[in-house]
Amino acid sequence: MEMQTVDYLKKALLDTQERVRDFKAYSAKIEDKDLQEFFGDYSLSEGKQAQKLQKYLESQKH
Repeated sequence: MEMQTVDYLKKALLDTQERVRDFKAYSAKIEDKDLQEFFGDYSLSEGKQAQKLQKYLESQKH
């Protein structure tokens, strides 16, 4: 079965949302303050990407 644009967007969104959760968890578990900040910032960055993917996905459904 060939994947369509919506399929790619769904997969990318799910992958990105998982990274957000992972980086938040890493930030909470790591004792090093610099790494906590790094993973917290990374989580926020990935969250912004997830929002963009969600918008693209919504625009494809119309």
